[in-house]
Amino acid sequence: MEPIELVIFDLAGTTVKDNEAVPRAFTAALSRHHIECDPTRVADIRGSSKRQAVFDLIPEGPERAHRAAAVYDSFREFLICHYESDGVEPIEGAAMVFAELRARGIRVALNTGFDREVTQLLLAALDWEQGIVDAVVCGDDVRQGRPMPYLIFRAMEATGTGSVRQVASLGDTVLDLWAGYNANVSWNIGVLSGAHDRGRLECAPHTHLLSSVAEFPELLAQL
Repeated sequence: MEPIELVIFDLAGTTVKDNEAVPRAFTAALSRHHIECDPTRVADIRGSSKRQAVFDLIPEGPERAHRAAAVYDSFREFLICHYESDGVEPIEGAAMVFAELRARGIRVALNTGFDREVTQLLLAALDWEQGIVDAVVCGDDVRQGRPMPYLIFRAMEATGTGSVRQVASLGDTVLDLWAGYNANVSWNIGVLSGAHDRGRLECAPHTHLLSSVAEFPELLAQL
């Protein structure tokens, strides 16, 4: 096995406590625009590009793109309002894991289905803006989000990582795991701190399941 040179972490639910902010923002935005949606559908699209997720939740019709744009604007409004009023908390130990990996010469990247503006809001609230990771890749940096592998490939490009066999990817959703599988990363790891439970993650391709990212250094040492 080649040594790991890059570890890519998802944001909400993986390194940042979600507290159901994302599904609540989806539900509120859809309700504002008089669109009914089964909560299971919202759960199914967790981990995807948020703009694409909104589009997928809009019923087909001639005004679908226009309605999707309006709902997405409302989604961002509700989500930003939540983060500004309730604050943002990291998953326990996440920043320490970043620091430990980088001290060992392993590059660290964050990737997310959020757009750049929402991501910057989160990073600023966490005081993660400068120097804590080597790259941050957002949903609007690629043409297609998860389950496609492009967020991972963009993180590799941004950090100068040449081989997927030297990459570990960690996320809390089925789509995170499918993106890791489609990228053919060496370690494709699900964490149980976010959107999807063990039963759902076990049904997706993975190499390991961890309770949280805080366990990753121990796994790295074992392997």
